[in-house]
Amino acid sequence: MKQPASAPRGKPAAKAKRKSREELNQEARDRKRDKKHSGHKSGSRANPEVQAANKGQGKKSQDPRVGSKKPISLVADGKTQPEKKPAAQSKPKAEKVRLTPQEELAKLENDERLDTLLDRLENGETLSGEDQAWLDQTLDRIDELMETLGIALDDEAEDEQAEEDMMRLLKGN
Repeated sequence: MKQPASAPRGKPAAKAKRKSREELNQEARDRKRDKKHSGHKSGSRANPEVQAANKGQGKKSQDPRVGSKKPISLVADGKTQPEKKPAAQSKPKAEKVRLTPQEELAKLENDERLDTLLDRLENGETLSGEDQAWLDQTLDRIDELMETLGIALDDEAEDEQAEEDMMRLLKGN
């Protein structure tokens, strides 16, 4: 039979020191913190160009997404698209400028189309339906603006009658 191996002579082997619960907990927290910061940044899958810019590379990296990058039209062969009118696109739309009531009233009073239509009406001509509708709308807008501004139409006949009534009252007749 063999004899068991004897321990090396000299210092006896030191026992491994057991770690306290606090030390074990602190080591676990350190491991967890290190593990938490590994990996890619959030959104790196959706924004690959941002990731490449952060690395400082001058060349453009390949798109990591799988599949074809060819753009696909969402409308089937133009059957459902309405036809675009080139005349409508060529006109640049002017931004509507908000005018004050005084400016708008002055603009309407100096309108050439309004003057010509009123002259035609005074001459006894009949207007087309479109012209008549535009004229009525414009005159209504002028009335609204005048009411807003507090401008009253001076009817001379009413003023003369009021003066005559006042004179009669003062004279006692």
